[in-house]
Amino acid sequence: MRKLPQTSLRLSMLAMTMIGAAALGATPAAAGPGVTFLPHQALYDLSLMKTRNNASVSTVRGRILYNFSGNACEGYTSDFRQVSEIESGEGKNTLSDLRSSSWEDAAGKSYRFKIDTKMNDSDSSDVDGVAERTGDKITVKLKQPVQKTFTLDGKTVFPTEQIERIIAAAREGKSLLELQVYDGSDGGEKVYNTLTVIGQAILGDRTVANPDPSTSDAAMKSLTRWPVTVSYYDRSAKSDTGEQTPVYAMSFELYENGVSRSLVLDYNDFVLAGAMGKFDVKATKPCK
Repeated sequence: MRKLPQTSLRLSMLAMTMIGAAALGATPAAAGPGVTFLPHQALYDLSLMKTRNNASVSTVRGRILYNFSGNACEGYTSDFRQVSEIESGEGKNTLSDLRSSSWEDAAGKSYRFKIDTKMNDSDSSDVDGVAERTGDKITVKLKQPVQKTFTLDGKTVFPTEQIERIIAAAREGKSLLELQVYDGSDGGEKVYNTLTVIGQAILGDRTVANPDPSTSDAAMKSLTRWPVTVSYYDRSAKSDTGEQTPVYAMSFELYENGVSRSLVLDYNDFVLAGAMGKFDVKATKPCK
C-alpha cells in the first residue's frame, strides 16, 4: 500500500485555510491587500470516496484538526494533526499520525517548521528546520532528520503566501496559477511545482447540496467562493513523454475570505473526502 505522503501538510495549509472575521464579527488581521486571516480551530472528517489502480483500500477513517493564530505584525502560527486509519481488503490496518507546527512571517521572509510522522507502532520520523529569504534566494537550515544547509530559488513561496496568491488570482478572474512551494515536508528538502486551476465564481446565494458550518452562517451566505484544484508535482521527477502525473492533488471551494469547504484529497491510488464538521474562532490579537 502506498504510504500517505507527508505532503498532506499542504492540504492543511490550503484546504483548512483561515476563516474570515467578517462572518463572525471579529476584527481580522491583514495578511496582504484585501486578504484577511482569523485565528481559529477547524475540524474535518475524512472518508474514502473511491480507489484506482486496483488499490487494496476498502475503508478510510480519519480527522484533521487545524489551529491557526497570529497577526500580520507577529506572523502566523499553524498547528495541525491528521490521523487516518486505512483498512485493506486483506484485513490489514494502517494507522497514520501526522503532526506539524509552523510559523510564517506575514511578509513571506521567514518560515519555521516541525513535523512528526508515525505509521502504526513504528518510531516517529521528525523534520525540524527554518527557511529565511534573503535577496533572490532562500536559505534552509535543517536540524532534523539531519543537520544540513541548502538554498532554494527565491521565487519559491511558503504556505500562507501561496494561499494569499490563490485568493488574489481568483479575485482577478484568473483561471491558472503556477507556483513553486516549500513547506518542509518529505524530509525538509523538497520543493513542489504546483498548478492551481480556478473555476467560475459561485455566488453566495446559490443553494448548497451538502451544508456545513461555513454555509449555515448567515454572514457567509453573502460571500463569493471559487472551485479550486491544486496539483503538486515532484520537481526532481523526469517524464519520457514530457507530461507528469501529480504526486497528489486537492480540490475545494475557497471563499473570498479564506474559508475552504468540500475538500477532495487525491492520492492517485485513492481519493478522500474531507467534510468540515466544526470551526471555532479564537480571540484576535490586534497589531500594536
